[in-house]
Amino acid sequence: MDKTPDQKRAVQYLYPPVDPFDRRMLSVGQGHEIYVEQCGNPDGIPVVVLHGGPGGGCSPSMRRYFDPEKFRVILFDQRGCGRSIPHASVVDNTTWHLVADIELIRETLGIAQWVVFGGSWGATLSLIYAQTHPAAVRNLVLRGVFLMTQTELDWFYGGGAGKFWPEVWDKFTALVPEEEQGDLIKAYHRRLFGDDMLTQTRYARAWSGWENALASIQSMGHMSEGPGEYARAFARLENHYFINAGFLEYDGQILAQMDRIAHIPGVIVQGRYDMICPPESAYSIAKAWPKSELKIVRNAGHALSEPGITAELIRAMDRIALT
Repeated sequence: MDKTPDQKRAVQYLYPPVDPFDRRMLSVGQGHEIYVEQCGNPDGIPVVVLHGGPGGGCSPSMRRYFDPEKFRVILFDQRGCGRSIPHASVVDNTTWHLVADIELIRETLGIAQWVVFGGSWGATLSLIYAQTHPAAVRNLVLRGVFLMTQTELDWFYGGGAGKFWPEVWDKFTALVPEEEQGDLIKAYHRRLFGDDMLTQTRYARAWSGWENALASIQSMGHMSEGPGEYARAFARLENHYFINAGFLEYDGQILAQMDRIAHIPGVIVQGRYDMICPPESAYSIAKAWPKSELKIVRNAGHALSEPGITAELIRAMDRIALT
């Protein structure tokens, strides 16, 4: 969902491409192996990148938000997506498995404390990880905040965002019988987890296409047809997490537990016109987080690759490099 036409304009802010100095598959238990890579300076400030989705996977462009001379950058594909195996699997795949995986990566790499950098679902996971393991987190840098609440799900899958994009919303809902349109997450779940692979892929492309169409402020509403394999992992994992309310104990849990990370410095970068994760969530955690700094980008939506968002994230990391 972060692959948008803005990338060419945002590239002026990015650091040059860099290759990993370490790539590995890490066994995390329950039959899952996750892809982990490191790039930059092995002796630099450690930073772990938590990608969006769930199910999005990391990409080479994510390496370029960090000064390679100052940071030791760790990227990984969460369970079931990217290069991690088994692909598109939701078995033993919950928020708490992912939190344990992040901690296993930290311990395996011998890191005492690190910066946690995440956007969208990656911001959700960053906050939950930090609230669970606050002593392991040096700084938090978040983008496009999503708090895994029912209100946010209702906005995006219940017609709120659709009021701004009615023609795209019609395409997304048209695949579901009218009598099932009251709960689109559940309706898509039936098709994404049915026995027919062609049906899974068709609905996966529609699910991911709806999100991708609204990611950038420059969007023309085109529901792009991505690779079926990627779309299937993205849609199945995202739907699995959403139908289970992120596996949280109660609605609003992240905001209610912000006191656990009150001492951790943080930067929140939020697009003013984010249709996927509206600014209300970023604003609410900023009010509850004394050591946070909220940067609302004027002409930006949700995508990582939008120029204003890219610039603010790199500024935030460059400031951390000086501390």
